[in-house]
Amino acid sequence: MGWYFAEIGFPAYMKPFAGGGWKNVYRLNDKEEFYEKHNETGQLVMLLQEEIVFEEYYRCYGIGGKYVRIMSYEPRNPHHLRYQADFAPSAEKIQEMTDIVLKINDYLGYDFNTVELAYRNGVPYAIDFCNPAPDADIKSVGQENFDWVVETAANFAIERALANQEGVDNLTWGKYVKQSANKQDLI
Repeated sequence: MGWYFAEIGFPAYMKPFAGGGWKNVYRLNDKEEFYEKHNETGQLVMLLQEEIVFEEYYRCYGIGGKYVRIMSYEPRNPHHLRYQADFAPSAEKIQEMTDIVLKINDYLGYDFNTVELAYRNGVPYAIDFCNPAPDADIKSVGQENFDWVVETAANFAIERALANQEGVDNLTWGKYVKQSANKQDLI
């Protein structure tokens, strides 16, 4: 683990790979804290990430491999105020985030996902990107974002229902799964 600690550095964050609700998220200052907190995680599969001290942060909803909602987000605020951030991304930054969200979701095979992107010195870092059942509670995301999620999810469900083909695998498989399956064929 020594090389990993050197690569990530401290402070760092450790969290479940498919977390939710900020449960089992730890800010770690050294390897001793890492081992102490890791022992508390039981069977959870954990990620260790570099701490990104960011200037801007966005939570991006992705639905159906083509619909993306960019939401300013401030994770340092109390829960009920996190969507009241006032970051104003340029058109280029919106396109960059859209491309990142679509690429991650395509690779993972997620029809629904949120990708959280932190910008430090103009560089986007994917902080959280494994949320195939993302929060859409009106009390969390606010009325405007809630309305978008409901409308977009309904339209996507209708699209999928109309595109369904009898006797064919209609599931969405990500490139990650397809690559893994192809490697198994070679063994």
